[in-house]
Amino acid sequence: MNLAKVTGNLVATQKNKYLVGHKLLLIRNIDLEGNFKSEDDTIALDLIDAGIGDTVLVVKEGDAVQQILGHSNAPVNTMIVAVVDNMDISEK
Repeated sequence: MNLAKVTGNLVATQKNKYLVGHKLLLIRNIDLEGNFKSEDDTIALDLIDAGIGDTVLVVKEGDAVQQILGHSNAPVNTMIVAVVDNMDISEK
């Protein structure tokens, strides 16, 4: 799993039939301090109603996505699985 920040929405009027009705978002990986790791955005399937500016947990593995969706028909390998409300990091 990775931490990411939602940077935008992606609208596609024509898409795979298994993606119809699902929201697609643009995400960018962040570190534990909330800083962007790169300038590259990734498209992620969102089933949990995340929004722009939210910090989210993302899986980037086809098997995990297939288990969550319950099938392997959708061409997806990146999915938002949680919105992060708070992070507490202890210093060692």
